[in-house]
Amino acid sequence: MYRVRLPVFEGPLDLLLYFIRRDELDIYDIPVARIADEFLAYVRLMEELDLDGVGDFLYLAAVLLHIKAQMLLPRPPAPSDDEMEPVDPRQELVERLLNYLRYKEAAGRLEAQAEARQQLYTRGVAAGVGDEGGEQGPPPLAPVSLFELLDALRRVLERRAEPPAHTVRREIYSVEAQMHYVEAQLQDGRARPFGVLVSGRSRGFVIATFLAVLELARQGRVWIRLLDGREDFLVEACEATTLEEADVAA
Repeated sequence: MYRVRLPVFEGPLDLLLYFIRRDELDIYDIPVARIADEFLAYVRLMEELDLDGVGDFLYLAAVLLHIKAQMLLPRPPAPSDDEMEPVDPRQELVERLLNYLRYKEAAGRLEAQAEARQQLYTRGVAAGVGDEGGEQGPPPLAPVSLFELLDALRRVLERRAEPPAHTVRREIYSVEAQMHYVEAQLQDGRARPFGVLVSGRSRGFVIATFLAVLELARQGRVWIRLLDGREDFLVEACEATTLEEADVAA
């Protein structure tokens, strides 16, 4: 089984924050019943993709289901003046999210300061000097989050036509083969929607191709960009890769 290990993998709290921001929810009044079901659907998709670090997501999914069960229980009668208000079962989760947000904001400020410092040069050091041996890494995975890509993948799978019921032959696709397939489709330098690359294909083909796109993006060989509506994303060969293929063809 091919396992994807991403250099910048977002955690389960990031997925919760993605839901909250996407649907413009109140972080103090999270609709746990709906969020838990959607969170679990994403976890199942991530298990199918065999993404690294799914165990943490399974734990938080269990926490959400536990909170959901607590909120479905009958509420106790209103307390009297000398009794304490019942504790909201979501309170601990909300506090975790707020603390996590504070750390993310602080990390973002430090990262911005580090990027600003890289633009400064001390006396006697010309631009570009001192970078010898410091190779530039590949471009980032994508200018979008992993969860936005998973959201687009889920929509593509929902639109995919189911194969005929009488089909019994199982097709196995490797990520390496699908990487070659994607690069072959992008040889002309034109960007293509992921849905077009996998149109009319089986679920196994779609998932293997999605993993191939992630790996190509990780290696800096393709760019990924969300389309309007976030129901699909564009895949485009990086310029360096396109030029290299042109040289080989020549």
